[in-house]
Amino acid sequence: MNLKTVFDNNKVWIQNKLDSNPNYFEELADGQNPELLYIGCSDSRVTAEELMGAAPGEVFVHRNIANMVISIDLNVMSVINYAVNELEVKHVIVCGHYACGGVKAAMQSADLGILNPWLRNIRDVYRIHRVELNAIENEDNRYDRLVELNVQEQCVNLIKTAAVQKAIRDRGLVVHGWVFDIHSGKLIDLEIDFVKYLEDIQEIYHLD
Repeated sequence: MNLKTVFDNNKVWIQNKLDSNPNYFEELADGQNPELLYIGCSDSRVTAEELMGAAPGEVFVHRNIANMVISIDLNVMSVINYAVNELEVKHVIVCGHYACGGVKAAMQSADLGILNPWLRNIRDVYRIHRVELNAIENEDNRYDRLVELNVQEQCVNLIKTAAVQKAIRDRGLVVHGWVFDIHSGKLIDLEIDFVKYLEDIQEIYHLD
């Protein structure tokens, strides 16, 4: 993409917004009050607001390789704490996508340098679910299922955190696991029973 085109597009976008609402940018500058925290993949084909039809100010977004929620990643943990404690979002969504390069890379034997410790977390998901995954003969179907299971495990990682546990208990925060089907454009709700998972892990991960 020609970078000059980016700035030309920006001018057109500004004018379109002002044509529809002369006060658009004044209202935008007043602050944000999103109800959703979206944790998704950095893949350039998966844009959070566009696939949900959301406007600026409606979704607080964090993206990283393979939509991971890792307890020692200060970036994602800071986003979660700010969105849950300060913005008081009502929903937290982990959204993966089929044909995820990060998930596929995690299952290769290649040494990927700095990516190795990050991708190891996905390999841990495979280890936990290896019986189910190894029973899937078609490689593409196996990767798609790993995408789904990775979303599930990242939702579990979410509910291990104190901020999310407190918000679930005190104000009914809801955790969701979604997958974006890059082949059809559809969002798929995995209907993860986060309350059951919370009950299952509370003996070990409960935080007052």
